[in-house]
Amino acid sequence: MLKIIITIVSMCCIMCACQNKVEPDPKLIAPVPAPFEGLDTITTNDWWNRLPNPIIDVKVERDQVIGFALYTVSNQVMKMTAQLFPLYPNESRDIRLEIMTNGKWSEVQTATVNDIGWSAQFRVEAWDQAVDHQYRLRHGEQAVYEGTIKHDPKDKDEIVLAALSCNSNQDRGDRNQYVKNINHQNPDLVFFAGDQSYDHKEHTAAWLKFGSQFGELCRNRPCITIPDDHDIGQGNIWGESGKQASSMAGNDGGYFFDVDYVKMVERAQTSHLPDPYDPTPIERGIKVYYTSLQVGGVDFAIIEDRKFKSGPKGKIPQQGPRPDHIRNPAYDPASIDLEGLVLLGDRQLSFLDQWARAKPGVSAKAVLSQTGFCGGAHIHGNKDNRLHADLDSNGWPQTGRNKALAVIRKAGAVHIAGDQHLATLIKHGIDEYDDGPWAFIVPAIVNNYYSRWWWPEDEQAGIGGNELLPWTGQYLDGFHNKITMHAYVNPENPAGGSGYGIIRFDLTEDDVTFECWPRDVDVTQATAQQFTGWPKTVSL
Repeated sequence: MLKIIITIVSMCCIMCACQNKVEPDPKLIAPVPAPFEGLDTITTNDWWNRLPNPIIDVKVERDQVIGFALYTVSNQVMKMTAQLFPLYPNESRDIRLEIMTNGKWSEVQTATVNDIGWSAQFRVEAWDQAVDHQYRLRHGEQAVYEGTIKHDPKDKDEIVLAALSCNSNQDRGDRNQYVKNINHQNPDLVFFAGDQSYDHKEHTAAWLKFGSQFGELCRNRPCITIPDDHDIGQGNIWGESGKQASSMAGNDGGYFFDVDYVKMVERAQTSHLPDPYDPTPIERGIKVYYTSLQVGGVDFAIIEDRKFKSGPKGKIPQQGPRPDHIRNPAYDPASIDLEGLVLLGDRQLSFLDQWARAKPGVSAKAVLSQTGFCGGAHIHGNKDNRLHADLDSNGWPQTGRNKALAVIRKAGAVHIAGDQHLATLIKHGIDEYDDGPWAFIVPAIVNNYYSRWWWPEDEQAGIGGNELLPWTGQYLDGFHNKITMHAYVNPENPAGGSGYGIIRFDLTEDDVTFECWPRDVDVTQATAQQFTGWPKTVSL
């Protein structure tokens, strides 16, 4: 009887607290059991009793409880994820999606907020992609979040993509200059390539912080977000089809943290993407999200370049103090390209092979992923840390790398990714120099966490280099992959090399222009300058 009385009193106190916008009495609320210990403290136990969250204030007014939303529209299916701040036990777990029709709001769907991560997912079929739709999300009686779901720009001759990556927590400030610049450039689609969170054990708070920084880019246009290693709490990630990793380093392959935590991260960041090509889960029930999204005349393949990838530890000869760092320049690259090692995996290669085929209404194609298909950096972290090769990159395993590039080449696609904290523009070689696709690795949003340099040891220009930068032209990376470096942004550049990419697909000229903008530039000014080496226009 005592337990029942305490529960009733507790609920009454919480109701009064929410109505009067004060916190509930912590002495009267029993903690909720934690789904995973030591992780994501604002989705476990009595979050309202805890000290202020160091990442973001999660005790918001109840009319502000809807943090932000992400959406895509594909094949007449609109998918949206609503991200909420933490809810009190008595508050409704329903969130409503309304669309403006003939000057009136009409409810089209209700979704349930998941207490593990505080996100909710909508999926609406028979969506009219020919017109803009004003939408609003509603929670309870007070919280409202509004935006626009854009029509498919199939009438446009140019489709513009903004691409960003690596939102380091070394800078907790706003991202107003990014938002101002990119909204001015008005892309049709925004792509965040990974590491939206660097807080490892506290994804939900960091994700809410990300939304407070970049939500205004995504409120009124489609947005792709894919998680990378730091998002799921690891220093690096070789997913190896979902097995359990032995440490946060992850170099033996798999995922280290509780599988429900991994699922929560992927649910928050990828549930709004178009339905996966093959939804079959990998080990331990971890889902997949690789898929495609057509925007106007451009078809984007969204892949998971690390979910199936083999971890190096215990599989190849170790060539340095870490299983993933090769420091011996005299090693034989063939000695680590062993049979049975996986990069994208057969499932994703089959998907890309199907996606590569001609499709009505598609004039250009691009592959979006987490990282690049070569070793595009020589120095990591500081200038005393030179690596001959980094197994975290997709330059390894070489056979898997070449299979991936061959199917991207078959599609006539370009490749766009992040992760490296080092912007590069590379023309890949598979059998010969320059017979592969173009690849643009965009700079880090914040680059004072772990910088990288393109800095050949002999400091010599490659064959066919340009005059804009000293170390351009043809090179072999540390895996003996053939690459032609066209441009790079070392951290001595403006804004420490921080910035973002704009990719312009000209569907009438059949070409693509790569732009690389420093973080602190004001693109509204006629004098605004990109990083040296950009822009670069290439034929598709």
